[in-house]
This record gives sequence, structure tokens and C-alpha cells, in this order.
Amino acid sequence: METPSKSHIGRKISRIRELRGMKQEALAQALGVSQQTVSNMENSEDIDDVRLKDVAQALGVSLEAIKSFSEENVINYFNTFNDTDFSNSHGAFAHNHQCNFNPLDKVVELYERLVQAEKDKVAYLEKLLNK
Repeated sequence: METPSKSHIGRKISRIRELRGMKQEALAQALGVSQQTVSNMENSEDIDDVRLKDVAQALGVSLEAIKSFSEENVINYFNTFNDTDFSNSHGAFAHNHQCNFNPLDKVVELYERLVQAEKDKVAYLEKLLNK
């Protein structure tokens, strides 16, 4: 199996697009070009920075993210955050991840702290006023 060269920008664009769950047609529409143009671009080893900047914006990533994209780094990233205990999965990936906190609870907690801080400030100001 041949590994893509590190400088093949088109393959990097293709992999980022696939990882983002975007089809060539969607990228083409975002760029205002045809699907064939996107296909040709993904087969190109080099792309000018102006076009690359437009592609990065359409993909929702930075220009530097495309230039420095590495399949190995992506695999390492996902391996870092996935549970690798397969004892009960019979060789399949287990997707029983549970969120340890509810983001809405955190917002409510923050709001309650802000309200309490305001109450403390009012009490302090009333105390100063009564002196």
C-alpha cells in the first residue's frame, strides 16, 4: 500500500473533507465550483494559497491545519480519547461512553453563583449605607 507524500495537499483536503462528513458536491457548492473541479483539486499535489484559504474556510479549518494535516496525528488523537478496554465487546468497539456532567447544570451553577455574588454586593452596600 502506497502512503501519500506529505506534500500532497489534494489528498489532505480529501481526507479532511471525509473526516468532516462532507461530500465533494457540498464542498464544490461552498466554493462555487463544480464537483469535477473539487475532484481535480483533490488529485492535485499543489494548490495555490488563495484557493487553499478558500477551501480551508469552506471546510471550517485553518489554512495551517490543511498544510500540516497528518493521518498519523488524527489516529493518535482518536486513540487518545477512545476507551480501549475490549474485554466485554467481543472484538467490536464498545460505544458506551457516558458524559460525566450536564452542560446545562454547569450554566445553572454559574448563574446561581452570579446571583449570590450580586446578593452579597447588595448586602455590603446596604451595610455601608446604614453606617
